[in-house]
Amino acid sequence: MSLKLPAGVQINAPIGARYEEILTPEALEFVAKLHRAFEPRRQELLKKRVERQARIDAGEMPDFLPETKAIREGDWKIAPLPKALERRRTEITGPVEAKMIINAFNSGADSYMTDFEDSNSPNWENQIQGQINLYDAIRRKLSFKNEAGKEYKLNDKIATLQIRPRGWHLDEKHVLIDGQRVSGGIFDFGLVFFHNAKEQIARGAGPFFYLPKMESHLEARLWNDIFVMAQNEIGLPQGTIKATVLVETILATFEMEEILYELREHSAGLNAGRWDYIFSCIKKFKKNKDFCLAQRGAITMEVPFMRSYALALVKACHKRGAPAMGGMSALIPIKSDPVANEKALAGIRHDKTRDANDGFDGGWVAHPGLVAIAAEEFQKVLGDRPNQWEKQRTEEFGAKDWLNFQPEQPITEAGLRNNINVGIHYLGSWLAGNGCVPIHNLMEDAATAEISRSQVWQWVVSPKGILDDGRKVTVEMVRAMIPEELAKVKATVTAQGEKTDTYDQAAVIFDKMSLTPEYPEFLTLPLYEAMA
Repeated sequence: MSLKLPAGVQINAPIGARYEEILTPEALEFVAKLHRAFEPRRQELLKKRVERQARIDAGEMPDFLPETKAIREGDWKIAPLPKALERRRTEITGPVEAKMIINAFNSGADSYMTDFEDSNSPNWENQIQGQINLYDAIRRKLSFKNEAGKEYKLNDKIATLQIRPRGWHLDEKHVLIDGQRVSGGIFDFGLVFFHNAKEQIARGAGPFFYLPKMESHLEARLWNDIFVMAQNEIGLPQGTIKATVLVETILATFEMEEILYELREHSAGLNAGRWDYIFSCIKKFKKNKDFCLAQRGAITMEVPFMRSYALALVKACHKRGAPAMGGMSALIPIKSDPVANEKALAGIRHDKTRDANDGFDGGWVAHPGLVAIAAEEFQKVLGDRPNQWEKQRTEEFGAKDWLNFQPEQPITEAGLRNNINVGIHYLGSWLAGNGCVPIHNLMEDAATAEISRSQVWQWVVSPKGILDDGRKVTVEMVRAMIPEELAKVKATVTAQGEKTDTYDQAAVIFDKMSLTPEYPEFLTLPLYEAMA
């Protein structure tokens, strides 16, 4: 099947069933307009990231920006929110796959963040089929039948939809505009907004988004300017779009109020994206010999640098009349083991109890079976109120809190092996087209895979990368463990009735990404190039 393409637009990928409904000339022309207007700025901002990283590598430590002091000290609030975004006690997330979309919409959560980013493997089929699935879901036409013949349909009452496009660092390699790759984020946003915004408004809940991976208020300004142009192009009032920003980089923490300010007509608050945040801390300070984090299981939301980040986010949001959303607990129900299941559910309850008492207005879960527990804990604190925007925190937070990276131990052989195992398992699944994977009773996505390979890299490089039995983590040690953990992963995958074709390649990629002397910026960049 061939498509009619606007001037300057090329698609270097197969055109499957119903793709022509999404890749229309008008929609592609809309994406092309956004690309031509904003791609130079995206590239400039990505260059600024590289320059900032070079300064941090040379010893510069982040702090508040002097040039934005007036914004932090000013008296302003974000624009009022529509009723559909006033109550967000429970938000469920997951990829743009049909069964997941239906189950998430029907889960009883207040809100559903459907994901073109971290929990989605961005092969061409997933991206375009995801657009088709959302097009149908928004019009209440989406259904799915599994191999056993079980049918899934949308309930009458469904969660409010929010959509996460890809981050600024990711391209859509299958679409060229004037010979240049389009931004993955602009491509995802442009198509879903063009086709669905007016339909969403007609159905009572407008075009709402989640924005990932930003490192500065200037990157938020770019999104805001895209929103302004997009609304003008299709004839919507300014401020119709609302977007929540995931604060999942250490640098964004120093600019939370500025990010809210840049998006103030379009802001729906901030979210504490904890797993990418840990990854960001490792990445930004990878060359600092004094920096070395303990294994992932020890970096909880209770450790000082994570706790101060979360409380500062609540403070910034509520000061500016914005929702503060708690992050994801990766625990999931364990049907096969009642004792382990009770422990997992208790962990979820603890996480949401803490968030509710700290002032968060809601939090994320990864599985429909956890919605009721999360809702119950927020109900205990909020009662009949839809949120707790009125709760103001008065503590002062800054570099002394956010850069106090503790604990440095424990680092155990079991922790090292777990990172290798999770990394290989996730990468193999991602290469096979699945970006949201239950591993060892946790729901893993690209963020947790990034932590896994980053910790291994850092423990090898850092003089503090010493196991609790006194052995230094070395390239040789890790390289000896990789085939052993690969064998375990293959055995697990085979027992689940799945193919193991992609896991040898995954082990090779994990070796390269964890042990190369120069740290690779994002795991997903070389992975995407290796993908069809």
